[in-house]
Amino acid sequence: MTTPVRMLPLLTSAHEGGRSSMTCQYRCGNACAQDVPNTSDNEYFGDIVAAGVTRRAALRAGGVGAAFVGLTAWTLPQTAAAAPGKGKGKGLAKKPAKGSALGFEGIAPTPANVDAVKVPEGFAWAPIISWGDPLFADTPAFDFDNQTPEAQREQAGYNCDYVQFHLGGAGNNGAHKGLLAFNNEYTNDELMFRGISSSDDLTDEQLEIIMAAHGITITEVARRNASSAWRWVQGGKRNRRLHTDSPFAVTGPAAGSAHLRTKADPRGERILGTLNNCAGGETPWGTYLSGEENFNQYFDATGAPDPDGKLKRYGITSSGRGWERVQDRFSVTKEPNEVNRFGWVVEVDPEDPTSTPVKHTSLGRFKHEGATIALTADGRAAAYMGDDERFDYIYKFISKAKYVEGDKKHNMTLLTEGDLYVAKLTGDGAADGEYDGTGQWLPLVVDGRSKVPGMSVEEVLVWTRIAADKVGPTKMDRPEDVQPSPVTGKIYAAMTNNTRRTAAQIDEANPRANNKHGHVTEFTEDGGDHGSLTFTWKIVLVAGDPNDPQTYFDGYDKSEVSPISCPDNVAFDGAGNLWIATDGMPGTLGWCDALYAMPVEGEDSGALRQFLSVPVGAETCGPTILGPDSVIVAVQHPGEVDGASPDNVVSQFPYRGDGQPRPSVIHAYRRHGR
Repeated sequence: MTTPVRMLPLLTSAHEGGRSSMTCQYRCGNACAQDVPNTSDNEYFGDIVAAGVTRRAALRAGGVGAAFVGLTAWTLPQTAAAAPGKGKGKGLAKKPAKGSALGFEGIAPTPANVDAVKVPEGFAWAPIISWGDPLFADTPAFDFDNQTPEAQREQAGYNCDYVQFHLGGAGNNGAHKGLLAFNNEYTNDELMFRGISSSDDLTDEQLEIIMAAHGITITEVARRNASSAWRWVQGGKRNRRLHTDSPFAVTGPAAGSAHLRTKADPRGERILGTLNNCAGGETPWGTYLSGEENFNQYFDATGAPDPDGKLKRYGITSSGRGWERVQDRFSVTKEPNEVNRFGWVVEVDPEDPTSTPVKHTSLGRFKHEGATIALTADGRAAAYMGDDERFDYIYKFISKAKYVEGDKKHNMTLLTEGDLYVAKLTGDGAADGEYDGTGQWLPLVVDGRSKVPGMSVEEVLVWTRIAADKVGPTKMDRPEDVQPSPVTGKIYAAMTNNTRRTAAQIDEANPRANNKHGHVTEFTEDGGDHGSLTFTWKIVLVAGDPNDPQTYFDGYDKSEVSPISCPDNVAFDGAGNLWIATDGMPGTLGWCDALYAMPVEGEDSGALRQFLSVPVGAETCGPTILGPDSVIVAVQHPGEVDGASPDNVVSQFPYRGDGQPRPSVIHAYRRHGR
């Protein structure tokens, strides 16, 4: 489709990490303005001795000036020039990498004030589904100025994030029919209704609409042919909305525990709703995993006692978003255990709209970016997870039972029981020219027993952050999406940023102070087995402007790569190329957020180039790579710019002529025959 281009004044009010103040308010409850929740005394430095000098001494020696300018204490030998054979003169920031499935030429970055979706030459894009689109045959069409809670519960939810796509499926087979599921992470209240400047301005009905706009949307999709875009099907048999009043079952050792019991649910086994669903993962048995991330911001903690610091450790310190006005459960003083019922990994069977979704307590409770699954050598399910908070951790769960091909009923029990670990990374020194080292998965729960002194299994799973603090894992720079490669089995984790890390706190796994651009780390588990408890690791991308000497693109020639900042979601195509979606580039580099592709194997490893960019104020989310010519992307919070409102519209995305920005899932595809 033709994309209008509309220029606006450049944004200047970004908060830490590059976000607008509106993003900070609604995405994470102004987390960047709060104290860092992790106050544990876990060490920042490894014990490895390199060239006769301890890492701590080497960093001190090189980092005195860095405290003032926010630079790393040391730089890699390959940051200024390419490694031998890696990209000299090839121009692979634009050209497809040799031997890869990346069939496009990279595009230039888009200035942050442009209201447009940009895709490579020869490609087109179109919206698949947008906020408010009706899901069921009798659902009313979206009407911005006449919204109701009843309609929103049957319409596509608001800010779309993680996306899962199934081709065909039960009762809907064929190459041109499918099923799409996506998270609805949060809402921009000031963009949803006119005349809103704070939650105090919201009516009770508007609060109920906002609550209904959270959760998960599932819809059937169809297309005319292989050269056309996918589009949602109103009235599809598998269409479904999960929102804040949808019932969820609870599994695992913490199910039914005293910590999950409330007045409305004295058994602690039935929870209403899912909140702030960010990333996720598709299981080998075809179900949908969703991570509950910044759930803390929805609870009014005013006057709530916190003698042991549990609320503070989870960032539950705000006055909420007004939801306690319509439901008492969002007041911590009135219902202190309700907050413990969020922060879990959710599993949904998208093929069965009558099934009850579940929250798996075995995977621990924290700010889950998502959860992705790989099978161990002996057939168990390993789930990889990041806790999206500055100085928090990366986790792994390994199921007790084994995967059985074709037995979906059995496989849907795999995440109910197993072992939970947290990662400790140790550097091996800078002498080898890479940020790399070894690591181990530290046990939290094994064989149904707590491995954390003074904490029961239930306590470890409900207050996983506190349990992890006690065993000494590595404090990371906002670990978000963690994904296994379907080709090599290596694990890739996005560290989005951490502007609070000082020069005295850098280590080889987090090598940059004032890390506003973030990095991506590769993990190789010993023996290539996802059941291993030891691994090696290396950083393959230190993001930023390639002209910045701190940046690193796996040794590739930096004159031939695209600028990138704030890696958030990661995904893979069938050839094993890494795709990276960003969150925060307008405030860090002055570009719109974007989607990139980067080979991670062979001589082209590190040849990062940009595939698309999203409009002003928007974030790139949930990439699903259907093939070299077909990509699905969630465009979240378009027009989320300070000062924007329904009467001061900044973005018209998805350009459907209705005058207001609407978060949407879009399909970018090659125009065949051109």
